[in-house]
Amino acid sequence: MTREVDVLLVGGGMASVRCARTLRRRGFEGSIVLVGDEPMAPYTRPPLSKELLRGEVPESLIAAEPETWYARHGVELLTNVAVTDLRPPERLAGLSTGETVRYGKCLLATGAEPVLPPIPGAEHALVLRTVVDARRVRERAVAAGAGAPAVVVGGGFIGVEVAASLATLGLRVTLLELTEALWAGSLGGAVSDWAVARLRAAGIEVRLGTAAGAVLPDGVRAGEELIPSVLTLAGVGVRPRTAVAEAAGLRVADGIIVDQARSAARGVFAAGDVARFPHPLADGGRIRVEHWHAAREGGERAALGMLGLEAPPPRAPWVFSEFAGAAVEVVGWAPDHDAEGVLGDPASDRFAVALLRGDRVAQLAVVNGFVPVEDARRFVEASPSASALRTLVPA
Repeated sequence: MTREVDVLLVGGGMASVRCARTLRRRGFEGSIVLVGDEPMAPYTRPPLSKELLRGEVPESLIAAEPETWYARHGVELLTNVAVTDLRPPERLAGLSTGETVRYGKCLLATGAEPVLPPIPGAEHALVLRTVVDARRVRERAVAAGAGAPAVVVGGGFIGVEVAASLATLGLRVTLLELTEALWAGSLGGAVSDWAVARLRAAGIEVRLGTAAGAVLPDGVRAGEELIPSVLTLAGVGVRPRTAVAEAAGLRVADGIIVDQARSAARGVFAAGDVARFPHPLADGGRIRVEHWHAAREGGERAALGMLGLEAPPPRAPWVFSEFAGAAVEVVGWAPDHDAEGVLGDPASDRFAVALLRGDRVAQLAVVNGFVPVEDARRFVEASPSASALRTLVPA
């Protein structure tokens, strides 16, 4: 049996929800079906490693939209259902239920999945990507009790946030980072040094330049040492979920290749963690951003593309993190940099670090609101010279 739908949204995350919301706000009256392979309605992922893991909010408060929103806006929501194959020439999609859908427009917002470090026993480590993952980590942490040892492998956003949340729950946490700086140095040395000091003040043992050699039932091997652990979590990155796109013959290179309208092929769009899109900050190239703001804005842009409407210029990427009572907002895109400049005093816990590519500011990492984030975004979008940084210093 083949059913007809005007818009098929593949992926139960923020990009799909914002696409549906934008379509309705722009007056689209056609049928919309949102398909997600998780057992619950779409939700926001940032709280998983923070408020939800710490038990500060119930799961109901992280929903992307209230439960009644979908019916009120004529969006059919299918949970626990996956798209198994996509045939763009015929505009057909096969579902895990055995049903076939003929669509007018389709959004691929299949997100990303955690990767495990290539070490023995890595399959025994927990990961954190979904509500189910967060439940599992929290249950293990609470059952272990205060003072129990835990190891977090990876000092990126997830690793730092989870380490801080586990420490808040009373666990004795060791954080292992392979490189010589947190976030692999992508936020600058000054931010890493400040964050290491803050994590250590929260009781977390931070080991930089330390590789995990194996995950064992009772700990993590690092060199000749066995670091005791009743809970080991791997936060070493994610990979975009592109299997359906690849099988459909779409262009894929560390994500689905899309244009400014988020179009990947005729009738097919992509947004969120899975999409690689053109951006002025990429010097004519494309970027892929794994964060809530990119998913939201990408879903909105895809909706405009489906409607044939022009979208505004893409904003500078914006990533938000919170750990150990501090907030870090990262604006811009700097896969590499030539120098960094510090604004303010890191000892005050309110400062910013600019990463320079040549003489241009490519990225700002703002700690505890030293610069309003919208000011930081506009500043980076203007591709300013390093000399312009002084205009950001609060009077």
